[in-house]
Amino acid sequence: MRAPDLGPESPTPAALYDAAVEQCKWADARGFGAVYLAEHHGAEDNYCPAPIVLASAIAGATRHIAVHFSALCITMHHPVRLAEDLAVLDLIAGPGRVLITAGMGYRPVEFDMFGVDFPNRAKVFERNLEVLQKAWAGEDFEFEGKTVRVTPAPATPGGPTIYIGGNAKPSARRAARLGFGYRPASKELYEYYEQQCAELGRPAREHFPEHGPAFVHITEDPEKSLRQIAPHLIHASNMYAAWATERGNATVNGYWQEKGGIESIKADPTMWILTPDEAVARLRALPPDYELRVHPLLGGLPPELSWASLELLADKVLPRLAA
Repeated sequence: MRAPDLGPESPTPAALYDAAVEQCKWADARGFGAVYLAEHHGAEDNYCPAPIVLASAIAGATRHIAVHFSALCITMHHPVRLAEDLAVLDLIAGPGRVLITAGMGYRPVEFDMFGVDFPNRAKVFERNLEVLQKAWAGEDFEFEGKTVRVTPAPATPGGPTIYIGGNAKPSARRAARLGFGYRPASKELYEYYEQQCAELGRPAREHFPEHGPAFVHITEDPEKSLRQIAPHLIHASNMYAAWATERGNATVNGYWQEKGGIESIKADPTMWILTPDEAVARLRALPPDYELRVHPLLGGLPPELSWASLELLADKVLPRLAA
């Protein structure tokens, strides 16, 4: 939900949130599997700071599509209040539709906003995970010396499914040690997690979900579309790359690397600006269980351009794959 000001044609945050909910309704009607929502705070380009609020709007407007927080920075929330909000969201959505990849967060400025001890964030993270589990058990529990109870109970027994996210080996070891599923930034980290689980006698519950790319845009005129959408792709990539420096990696943040212009987008194998025929050929070459992620509003992409791509995807690409 980045909404940067890139000129007079830039959509407002209100227009992008409206488009996001409408696109989720559209995707739900067409059998898409999940919508992913992320969280950052104090961002200069209006990145979504309240994904639970957005998730509630989406859940209320849809019936089947899963709502997956990836990631929800649980260290920056009061854990009891977070448990309440997520329980109510789970009731709105219905059993099994809410999934959570719990993130620790990595930008010191965000921890400062909420008065959270950045050096001890791992301790806060694990404490909050424990509180969520206790809160959704439906019984009284102790929190900071007081007996509390979270009501109402979520629709999903035991609460929404929680995975641990991460970009480094400590997150893999933590997920294995605490018995959670794991959704890391790379397949290599997941293989390390599987090793850790095996050493603990606790096999991983599922295989790594092959997924990607960073961005998909279907168009009948890739060169024209690239000129239109390039400022948004460059902005998103460069913001993520800049944030990566705050955790010690100067140029890469997951898929996102610093970009200098259109040629750098063309050279990035995770940026797909394709005709319908090109998209069909590329997708047919992927494993059958590959999870295609499209990022339709990446970098504050104008909704009219985003919608045009989605309609081509639904009308001229996916039916041919299904056949």
